[in-house]
Amino acid sequence: MEFEKAQLIELKRKFDNIINTEEKEKIEFWYARDLQIQLGYTQWRNFLDVIKKAMISCESAGVVISDHFAEVSKMIELAKVIIS
Repeated sequence: MEFEKAQLIELKRKFDNIINTEEKEKIEFWYARDLQIQLGYTQWRNFLDVIKKAMISCESAGVVISDHFAEVSKMIELAKVIIS
């Protein structure tokens, strides 16, 4: 039991480190690509299958999917190249 508690504490720490906040509405959220890494999925397509199953579970439970899953695009930061 203690081992499981230690694992949960570590997972919470990892999730807290990647949390994002929408400032205006004070809404906390995570990007799927960040969760993918923390949960140990090396390939996006495998994690996408998990997301789809979670959405189906929400729907089956009568939960509004759009309240918990949103399709978003995240701009990546590109390295600046200095040419002299």
